[in-house]
Amino acid sequence: MNGNTLSGPEKGANGSRPGGPTASQPEDERAIESALVAKAQKDSNAFGELYERYIDRIYSYVYSRVQNVQDAEDLTARIFYRALDRLDRYEDRGLPFGAWLFRIAHNLVANWHRDQSRRSFVPVDGLVFPAERRDEPEATAERREGEEALWAAIERLPEERRLLLFHKFGDQLTNIEIGELMQKSEGAIKSLYFRTLTALRKDLSEQSGSEEAQAAAGRKAK
Repeated sequence: MNGNTLSGPEKGANGSRPGGPTASQPEDERAIESALVAKAQKDSNAFGELYERYIDRIYSYVYSRVQNVQDAEDLTARIFYRALDRLDRYEDRGLPFGAWLFRIAHNLVANWHRDQSRRSFVPVDGLVFPAERRDEPEATAERREGEEALWAAIERLPEERRLLLFHKFGDQLTNIEIGELMQKSEGAIKSLYFRTLTALRKDLSEQSGSEEAQAAAGRKAK
């Protein structure tokens, strides 16, 4: 970051930052974090450890939405400065501290898009679904066709469901953190995720059946 921002780990060439804490947070880790927050509320110098815990994930979240290193750095710095400024008003409700940070990040990024007069969108093509790597040409072509069909099916989902998938696979957020961003309970997020996967499987199955029917009709026409 520039001289006016908080310092953090070096970013990669594509704007991403390596490492960062995992999405899950065991209960003992939650207790440690709660103690850190309580300490930081009394001594701002203790905020540094919270910053180090979340800088990677917050920066990645911001960069994925602004696609510009300088803007991502500036916004990330503003997010942490705002969090530090409002830390005395933070209430521990049993959620990860990161859920509160992501809410601040979400609001600042939304404001940035309004200021830039840009339409906010979900770059679903940034999602990565693991697949077995095979080098045979036929297998590679088949996998590519499957991925293209998947992206097309995701594009046909309602915006709320596309947003959920991006948060889960792109940002790798927990259900609790996604719930904070989407203003839903953890249970509602789990239910929405299940319905989204079911809808995707149904859509892909229907599209595959339609293509097979068209191919069969073509063969008969010959």
